[in-house]
Amino acid sequence: MRRRLTTLLFAVTVSVLALSSFFVHLSGDLLLLRRPRAASSAAAIVGRSAYPRSSHAVREILQLVPRRRAPTPDAAVLLPDWEALLLLPPSSAAAAEPLSCVFDNGATSPARLGGGGGGSAAAAFASCVLPLSVRRLRPFYSPRLIGSSDAPIPRSEGSDRSAEMIRWSPLVYDAISTPDDIVVFAKGVNTRQGANRPAADLLCVFSDSGGASSSAVVAAVAATSSAQEVFRCPHPPPEALSRTFSSPLRISLAIAPDFSPAIPSVANYHPPRVPPRGELGNTPRSLICACTMVYNAAKFLREWVAYHAAVGVDRFYVYDNASDDDLVPAVDRLVSEGFNVSARYWPWPKAQEAGFSHCAAVSRAECEWMAFIDVDEFVFSPNWAGSARPARSMLGSVVSVPPSVGQVSIDCHVFGPSGQTAHPKGGVTQGYTCRQLAEERHKSFIRLDAVDRSLVNSVHHFGLKEGFRTVKARSVRVNHYKYQVWDEFKLKFRRRASTYVADWTNTVNAGSRDRTPGLGFEAVEPAGWSQKFCEVNDTRLKDTNQKWFGAVGPSGEYRMAWE
Repeated sequence: MRRRLTTLLFAVTVSVLALSSFFVHLSGDLLLLRRPRAASSAAAIVGRSAYPRSSHAVREILQLVPRRRAPTPDAAVLLPDWEALLLLPPSSAAAAEPLSCVFDNGATSPARLGGGGGGSAAAAFASCVLPLSVRRLRPFYSPRLIGSSDAPIPRSEGSDRSAEMIRWSPLVYDAISTPDDIVVFAKGVNTRQGANRPAADLLCVFSDSGGASSSAVVAAVAATSSAQEVFRCPHPPPEALSRTFSSPLRISLAIAPDFSPAIPSVANYHPPRVPPRGELGNTPRSLICACTMVYNAAKFLREWVAYHAAVGVDRFYVYDNASDDDLVPAVDRLVSEGFNVSARYWPWPKAQEAGFSHCAAVSRAECEWMAFIDVDEFVFSPNWAGSARPARSMLGSVVSVPPSVGQVSIDCHVFGPSGQTAHPKGGVTQGYTCRQLAEERHKSFIRLDAVDRSLVNSVHHFGLKEGFRTVKARSVRVNHYKYQVWDEFKLKFRRRASTYVADWTNTVNAGSRDRTPGLGFEAVEPAGWSQKFCEVNDTRLKDTNQKWFGAVGPSGEYRMAWE
């Protein structure tokens, strides 16, 4: 008995000593890892050579520390021009390293992030171009994201494959909740301008799996409005939302006569926010706001915002149509300088009308009037030229109209390249001073309370509720710097933003007013481009802006506030 006890005590002692030795070595190496950079090189060498085994142990422990992994997409949509758009969880943080898309055959393509922010419900996206080797495959499987330091993903086979990418049309791509109903945005339902399916032929379907199966349907309600790519439906009944779901419900549309299956959807349903007691009605609405959709327009934004803020615009809503320039830093800089500018990522191609409908719906509680204008358009009255400085009441006078007026229409002066061959250093109002004689079609200021419930619009103007009318402004014009230097103008060939306007490269509607006179269907600079569209020399806004925003430099040249 005593011999057994002695043996047991000896074994325990040896085990304790072995463990103690291991942890002494391990703690010593951890201390070396925390040693300041100022430690002597001799000590560093000793630290590396004296504890080789414990270094391996530390390395193994460090490998267990979780790293920020590339986010896992919720879904992927195949857009035109062979672009994959990946929808990421709203909580996806900005990547600390470059990301790539890895496709089913192992091919990769650089990924670009966009969206996110603006609250927990804000969607985040990644996009990448399909490599040529992937374009030949069928079907198109969703790519996965990896970081530059991640291990390579092996070629997908069988059950390891991702889901197929969703085709761009038909597709429900966005939805917003108002206090009264839901506004749904969808491609492929109303495909021709002016030809809309009756709302009675549509159902809004709520499911917990994107409508993938009938068993996933939580509720279905009849649509109440159908126009262009915008549809409206009531909220689902409260009893349908009584149980807890693991993720937000997907909302889709089902079309008569079968109402099955619902069309694919990447849009989540979020119940309307209930404002805290006392919040509702306490914040006055801005008198005038401006909404625009941009693609790679960061260098134009500062001039456009500074000018319009000075003459009366309170808030700016910028819809980012998948820009890959420095738009986000440009917006952040403006915000830091006190301008009220917000950006929303709107990657959907050929969806400008829907974007403006979205803007009108989400901003109604914040703005009385909305100017829907581009960043190359500046509202100006020659009567303002005599003022020593801009005044916020200038645009206020434009919307000082009777309550029955729901829309103020403003004609445009269209400016040409004006002899310029590079983007003007002082901005578009300083560089482009020669325009066409004839006035072009209008842009509009919209009273948001007067907008028709369907939110139907033609970019230039909106449909109005019964009882409201449109008037034309007589004293103001929009200076539209439309035809800029060729290096800027040719970017328009990427894609037209409007849903119902043919892209520049489509060989249709050659005589349309949406086409540029003398320009073909390819991005080839016409002879004499820099001198085209020049019939009237008009420097009124240039001179006024120099007085309001310029300072004379040592060489006698004006330096504008937005440079």
